[in-house]
Amino acid sequence: MSDDKSKTNQSRRSFIATAVALPVLAVELPKLVSAEQATLFSLTSPDRKTKFELLGFDEYRLRYRITRNNVTVIGPSLLSIKVSGVHNIVDGIDWLKLKPVRRIERYSLRETFTTRGVHSVGLNHCNGARISISTYTNYILEVRAFNDGVAIRYVLAGDDTPRIPVEETSFVTPPGSTVWFHDFYGHYEGIHTKKEIAEVKTGEWAAPPLTIKLSNNSGYVAITEAALMNYAGMGLQADGQRGFKLVLGDALPVSYPFELRYGKEEAKRLSQPAAIRGNIKSPWRVVMIAETLNELVNNQIIDAVSPAPDKKLFPLGRDTSWVKPGRSVWKYLDGGENTLESMKEFSRLAGELGFEYNVVEGFWQKWSEDQMRELANYAKQYKVGTWFWKHSKDLRTPYARRQFFELLNRVGVVGTKIDFFDHEAKEIIDLYQALLREAAEHQIMVEFHGSNKPAGESRTWPNEMTRESIKGMEYSRQTERAAHNVTLPFTRFLAGHADYTAMHFGERRKDTSWAHQIASAAIFTSPMLIFAANPKNILANPAVDLIKSIPSVWDETVVLPPSEIGELAAFARRNGNTWFLAIMNGPASQKRIEVPLTFLNRRTSGAVLVKDNLDNPAAVEIEKVQVQSRQPLSITMRAGGGFIARFS
Repeated sequence: MSDDKSKTNQSRRSFIATAVALPVLAVELPKLVSAEQATLFSLTSPDRKTKFELLGFDEYRLRYRITRNNVTVIGPSLLSIKVSGVHNIVDGIDWLKLKPVRRIERYSLRETFTTRGVHSVGLNHCNGARISISTYTNYILEVRAFNDGVAIRYVLAGDDTPRIPVEETSFVTPPGSTVWFHDFYGHYEGIHTKKEIAEVKTGEWAAPPLTIKLSNNSGYVAITEAALMNYAGMGLQADGQRGFKLVLGDALPVSYPFELRYGKEEAKRLSQPAAIRGNIKSPWRVVMIAETLNELVNNQIIDAVSPAPDKKLFPLGRDTSWVKPGRSVWKYLDGGENTLESMKEFSRLAGELGFEYNVVEGFWQKWSEDQMRELANYAKQYKVGTWFWKHSKDLRTPYARRQFFELLNRVGVVGTKIDFFDHEAKEIIDLYQALLREAAEHQIMVEFHGSNKPAGESRTWPNEMTRESIKGMEYSRQTERAAHNVTLPFTRFLAGHADYTAMHFGERRKDTSWAHQIASAAIFTSPMLIFAANPKNILANPAVDLIKSIPSVWDETVVLPPSEIGELAAFARRNGNTWFLAIMNGPASQKRIEVPLTFLNRRTSGAVLVKDNLDNPAAVEIEKVQVQSRQPLSITMRAGGGFIARFS
């Protein structure tokens, strides 16, 4: 069901109750109530397996707990917000006696929507509640319980008076958990470290999403945010006691790239907490829950809680005619000159590959408008659209943005790559929103580099085709690329699309093979799929016919059982009637695995297999075979190797 049927979906929403009073407590509780002693409110998912519990107070602060199948996935954790400088009630009182939980409105939602990347149709199915709270600050705590997780946000009514929200939100992981995260040194371009939760020290920083594997193989959890707008972004800091507290963007460590590009004084300026006028809505704090890696990768909560697109700008939602996913060539990592003629050749070669786009770096700014138009018109002959890079510092005012987008319209450029944000303060989040809105008004597609994590923007703004926020192929000094690559699908990519600039056949591939590199293009989700390899090298590769057929969006994704975070990623992905099987092996050792083909919707299929050459990582073996869906496929991969197949 597409977004243009949202009114029909809204009519199906069932609000179970508009006002449910809390029962009177039978006994007076002590001033400090432990989380285990009192449950003030609970909410279960539609399948009744996921449960959110609002627990007793510690002073004015609520606590909560989340369970799945009666197993704790988030232990008793803080959940409160206040407005800086505003207090309704003095300290030293019995909060429960005053009944600070004033009113509860319950509702349920079930609707489908179009999505892009991991799958083509999303489902928003949850039970929700709006809980009116009165402690230091009057606010509404809104909770939604999904079968595969929980989303929480704060809503504060207000007028034009500027106010600074102060959150005390935390996430306590169960004992025995394993976590994967990276710090903020490179902003969102880091390498995820695997740690036992008991080893995580006080003060360690974690850039969301934080991935957690529960003990005893009881499932997975990931923590991030969604619907990030008019608010600072969320980071996490460890408390040394299995918990991670939420920290807003102004208080996060200044990243190396930000200080390098903007300096210490600008970093100091952005470190001031930002005031918000009018109503305050925090982003949704999202806790994904999954029993398997397949469920984790297919989690839909981020899109489900993000606002639908504006029908005036996107009349058909993600199917709006000028919003077009595709594959792109890019001259930056694998040779080519910074000239108009070189870019014409790249566009011609993109057309030969059947790719839809050519991303041009900043040297286009030395050209005249006639030269810009000449490239765009030349590329159109080969059905290739042109994208121009731009520094975000040049787009900080409405006038500058309007001038830039009007220029792109005049010369026939269809998209822009905007770079170097490197911060998550509210001011920068506001800039992302302004760029997406004004680009949409000019029918321009956007990708962001030097950016923060995605947080559902591509649901609200379908013209956001991808964003970086990942340590990708640009980072030339990375020597252990295989381990990094087989970790990313279960960490960073849980937040949404990422421009890794996949597939390189030269030295940059480090400890990975050609087959691994080709497979990465099918595993790394990016509706604007930009290839690192020079198009000449793609055309010269023995696997070029298969590479040309890899799409940038998928209708269905299945993560197969051999997968393990940091060890192996095996994805079956469908586009239309065509299935691909893509596998990346980690660095540990050569592997021989049996992969079930039960995802195929027919008994017998023709298949093109691209396999490792076990003697040479810079070579592939190609085989055409018939396969049976009931018989597993036996695959041997070298350390850091890979495999990809197309079934027809």
